[in-house]
This record gives sequence, structure tokens and C-alpha cells, in this order.
Amino acid sequence: MRGRTGSPDHRRSGVEYEVVHSVDPELYFDYQYTRPQIGMDAEGRRTLTWPEATLLRPAQRTEDPEIWLLVGVEPARAWQAFAAEFIDVALREDVTGFVSLGSMMSDVPHTRPISVFAGSENEAIRQSLSLERSLYEGPVGILSALGDASERAGIPTASLWASVPHYVAGHTPSPKATLALLDRLQTITGIEVPRGELAAEALAWEASIDAAAADDEEMRDYIHQLEQTRDTWDSPEASGDAIAQEFERYLRRGGDGPTKPGRDDPPRR
Repeated sequence: MRGRTGSPDHRRSGVEYEVVHSVDPELYFDYQYTRPQIGMDAEGRRTLTWPEATLLRPAQRTEDPEIWLLVGVEPARAWQAFAAEFIDVALREDVTGFVSLGSMMSDVPHTRPISVFAGSENEAIRQSLSLERSLYEGPVGILSALGDASERAGIPTASLWASVPHYVAGHTPSPKATLALLDRLQTITGIEVPRGELAAEALAWEASIDAAAADDEEMRDYIHQLEQTRDTWDSPEASGDAIAQEFERYLRRGGDGPTKPGRDDPPRR
């Protein structure tokens, strides 16, 4: 299965990728909303980097199933054309599946395993992989538009969402959440996903939050309450729908993609 993820930074480290397709930024991006960035290149020249959306594949090709990456920012216009452009490329390249990855700020403790909501609109995929089906109705982001176009083109889709504690705004991104997403991605695709130093980074991330909570009694009490709630969810008597319900609550708050730091910040896709 060739899939694309919404949080690809870790997988790109240590792996060489080549560009399969990149959109023309003039067609899809509003530069007042997503501004180009200026910086120095390897020779010390100041260069502009424009917003992009690019499909990448491993440079070292094999006969084994591969995970490809669709990276970039959410377009400001022409979403249907944007989705159709990438779906045309996916069909041309015989892409066999689409997996989106993201995170949602939730009322969960950092001290417990990261919960991952795994869902699909494809009934066959749900049954074969034991995934959930979202019942959300309301505004969506580009990931939903891409998923809908993919399904209509005959490419099955799935989505993975990690629940990240909303009180860790100063400790994002979360390597613990990334690790949980990659673990679940490997489970549903059957493709080995490199973890690099994520396990050690996840421990350091959790320790940094422990240190912050040690000096804040109110924060410690709140985390303890979240731990009790999570332990109740994880008990044998708890309903298996708890994570799905949390995901539905998140979507009703307007989320549809990876979030920026801060519980009430708008989502990024």
C-alpha cells in the first residue's frame, strides 16, 4: 500500500525522498494567509520559499509496499481542483490507499498512552482493520476533501488522530503522539515505519511536562483528575466508544486537522 500521511516530518529524517508531483502555488495559496518565508541557502544567499503541497516517494525504490508522503499546507482556494490534481497523480502512479495523520487537543493526561482514533468511510476497510466510522456533520478541512475525492476515485482511505493533552501548549510538537501515530500506521498498513529517536524523545517530552507540573499544584490536581478519568476509560468495564466520542467532540469544536499549540487555537491541515 502506498499511503500519505499528514505528519511526515519524522519519516523524512534519515530517508531520501524524490518529488513525484508538486502543485503550482499560484493556483491554490493566498500569500496573505500563508506567507512565503525568506532564509539563507547553503551558500549564504537569501532565498524565498513559497507555500507548497508535494507528493514524495522513497528515492530507493523496491518491490515491497511503500509509504509515500503528501506534505504541504492547506490551500486557500480551489479545493476541488487541488484534490483532483493529486488524485489524478495517485491513479497514474497506482497508489492503493490514502492514510491521513493528525492530532487533536483533548482532555487527556500526558502520563498515559496516547489514544489514537482510527477511522474510515470505507466499509470494507473498517471491517478488515476494525476501524471506527465518524458520525460528525459540519465544516471540514482539506484532509476530508482529499479523502472524499480519493474514495470516489476508488482509492480506499483511513484516518488516524492522536489525542494530545490541551495543557501542553509549551511542549509541542509531541513526539509521544507522533510515536503513537507511527505505531498505528504500521499496524494498519503492515509496512515497517522507522522510529528513529522518537522513543527517547517521547520520554524527555513527558519528563519536561512532569517538571512543569511539579511547580504548579493546580496543574498537578488537574492532571490527576484526567488520569482518573482515563483509567476509568481503560478499565474492562468501560465502553469501547470512549475515544470515538472524544473525537466527535473535537470535531464539533471545529477541528479537522493537526492543531497548533493552545487548546482554542484554530487547526492547521
